[in-house]
Amino acid sequence: MDMHGGMSMAPKSSTNGTMMMGRHKTMMHMTFFWGKDSLILFDGFPSHNTAYYVLALYMVFTMSILIEFISHTRFIKPDTNPMVASLLQTLLHVLMIDLAYLVMLALMSFNSGVFLVAVLG
Repeated sequence: MDMHGGMSMAPKSSTNGTMMMGRHKTMMHMTFFWGKDSLILFDGFPSHNTAYYVLALYMVFTMSILIEFISHTRFIKPDTNPMVASLLQTLLHVLMIDLAYLVMLALMSFNSGVFLVAVLG
C-alpha cells in the first residue's frame, strides 16, 4: 500500500532474479530462464500450456524469418511508377519495423527458447 491508501504499482524486487509487478503479483524474470511458464507478448499467453508455448515459439520464428525476407528481397521493379514504388516501399518498411518490435517485445520475456528461435529465424 502507498501513503494514499492505494496499491503501489512500483516493481518490487525478489531474491531469485524476478520482479513482482502490479496488483496481480505477476512474476517478471530479470535474467534468461528455460521453461514454458512465461508471458510472451500478451497477458495470459501462453498460460502454462505447452501447445501454446510451441505456438508462440513458431510465431516468433516466423516473424524473424519475415523480417529477414522483407529486408533482403526486391519487391519493386525498376519500371514501376515512382508514386506506387514509394507507397509500396513505405508499407514494406512499416511491416518490417512492426514485426521487429514484436520480436523485440517477445525477447523481453527473457525466455531462452524465445531467444533461440528469434536468432535462428
